[in-house]
Amino acid sequence: MEGSPPKLLDRVRTAIRVRHYSRRTEQAYVDWIRRFIVYHKKTHPAEMGAPEISAFLEWLAVRQRVSASTQNQALSALLFLYRHVLGKDVGAIDVPRAYGPTRVPVVLSRDEVGRVLAQLQGMLWLIVALIYGAGLRLQECLELRVKDIDFDRREVAVRRGKGQKDRRTMLPTGVEGRLRTHLAEVKGQHERDLTAGYGRVVLPFALDRKYPNAAHEWAWQFLFPASRICRDPQYGPPSRYHLHESVVQRAVAEANRKAGLAKRVSCHTFRHSFATHLLEDGYDIRTVQELLGHADVSTTMIYTHVLNRGGLGVKSPFDRM
Repeated sequence: MEGSPPKLLDRVRTAIRVRHYSRRTEQAYVDWIRRFIVYHKKTHPAEMGAPEISAFLEWLAVRQRVSASTQNQALSALLFLYRHVLGKDVGAIDVPRAYGPTRVPVVLSRDEVGRVLAQLQGMLWLIVALIYGAGLRLQECLELRVKDIDFDRREVAVRRGKGQKDRRTMLPTGVEGRLRTHLAEVKGQHERDLTAGYGRVVLPFALDRKYPNAAHEWAWQFLFPASRICRDPQYGPPSRYHLHESVVQRAVAEANRKAGLAKRVSCHTFRHSFATHLLEDGYDIRTVQELLGHADVSTTMIYTHVLNRGGLGVKSPFDRM
């Protein structure tokens, strides 16, 4: 009915977008708030408070046995709901923030990276090669646009990385040939889309209003486009979005299985390996920090503990016998 107040979850989405949170954060927060409401038999959150939040978090931790990070994400979503949407002070919550174990990242040797890459082809090979060769996060890689690649300077511009920060990293020489071939194929697809009346891409923030033609320009197209046109009205007119992260995640898992590695390999493992291999090659930790886009060098310091020099760089007394 026209003029009726927006639904609660729509208000949540609006509050998130006003603060320019990522789409992934929006999806996660909305999902947790929905689960919270369903858990309490669809009671409106305005009628609940700290006791209900504590009960939900306790159920997640004890019954569902979720990880510490998952539990904390649920808490953050509910605190956002009450503080920024309902404007309600829930008071003290009995269940504290969870603290998970500090884990040393899984790192591949150069040979192992090559063995996994050998099981990939085409666009998927390029994506994983860039994650490893440029130290990108998966989402950063998938959100790259044509204009973010500078072949002359051999640079990759990462826009709105974690923490909404831009940075530059290197473009590996070894991927240049395949990347140029890939770009030619993507441009051909874009031209066919334009002929068919599409050829539009989703733009960040209000750039589509500021530059009405930018959504159809070649420079703004995603480097790794999806195979289908997205017709979700949330993103406006039919557009070609970037490849979904699950496609890459499944491909990496399958490539790892075929390569026969005993390690548990994810897309992020290649970013860990990038940082570790640079430190092994003698690059200083501040440089590695900048390339990774870490706000604090202490985050980068974890890679000093996985260098291929024995435990913490100390030689075992057994090797002196």
